This record gives sequence, C-alpha cells and structure tokens, in this order.
Amino acid sequence: MSREQLISRAVATTVEVVDGIEPDQLGAPTPCTEFDVRALVKHLMHWAPVLEGAGRKEQVAPPAESDTATTDDWAAELTAQLRATAAAWSTPESWEGATYMGGPNTMPAEVVGGITLGELVVHTWDLAQATGQTPTWDDEVLEHVHRRLVPTVEMGRGMGIYGPEVPVPDDAPLLHRILGLTGRKP
Repeated sequence: MSREQLISRAVATTVEVVDGIEPDQLGAPTPCTEFDVRALVKHLMHWAPVLEGAGRKEQVAPPAESDTATTDDWAAELTAQLRATAAAWSTPESWEGATYMGGPNTMPAEVVGGITLGELVVHTWDLAQATGQTPTWDDEVLEHVHRRLVPTVEMGRGMGIYGPEVPVPDDAPLLHRILGLTGRKP
C-alpha cells in the first residue's frame, strides 16, 4: 500500500466506528481521559480542517471552538470532513516537501501526514473503546503509525500529547504497542 492510501484506509475504519456510535453514548468516557465521546468528536471536528489543509499545503487555522459543536448531524459532518482530509492526503505531493499545521510555521509534510494518521488510529480506538466496538486496521497502517511514533513519542509526551507509557510486551500485537506508547492501556 502506498503512503497516499494510508489515511484513506484509516478513515474507512474511523467512519465504521462513527457509524456505530449511538446517541446515548456521547457522554461515555474515553481512554483519552480529558474527553468523553462528545468532546472527542468535537476534537476531531476541530482539527480535521487543519489536517485537510495540511494535505493541500494550505495554512488553515483551527475553527473557533463554538464552531465545532456537535449537531444532530454530527456523524455525517465528521464523516464528510474526514473523507475530505483523506482526499487531501491522497496524492504523492501531499506527503512531499513542507506544509502547515494550523500556524504560520512549516513542518515536513511526511511528519504531518504521520501525525494525521496516528491521530486517526488512536482516537478511533478511543471512540471504539468508549462505545463497545472493536476496530481493525490494515497492517500497513499500523506499521506506519508505529514507525512514526517511536522516534517522536517522548517529544509528544513532553508536550502533554501522550500520557506516561503503559508497558506492553515486545511481542504484543502492534496496535497494543502503539496504544501503550501513547499512554493507553490496551
């Protein structure tokens, strides 16, 4: 699988999980301790336009928090935004050179693409855990997330993005190793 297909494959799994969320589950706690399901959906909706813009090499500021409130059509809105993000990252050019991630400074596009993919996998797992679902991803998606996560996890932990590492056996499934690195208990 080419890297241009990775985010589309991850989004397909995210859409399956979003479709499985019942309205009465929006208040359920997630493994991402600062978010319940509703707040995590708002988080994804808040950052998705920025990540879509990054795939297009456009500087897009995150919308105001009030603009990310979940409506009755939140699942359709989130699905449409995630698919637009996947489309933005579906060309070789999107992964090359430099791009923006919400601010005026540029970052390597490969790094931002990796962040986008990692956010999708980990937060989809968070949503699934909170709503009693079991998502699956292509091995290539998980391998890319893990490969990108290992060298940057300590920096992310220092920035408060990840919690303390949860020890996971070296021979554990790759998803479990990713989750342990991000501070989640698989």
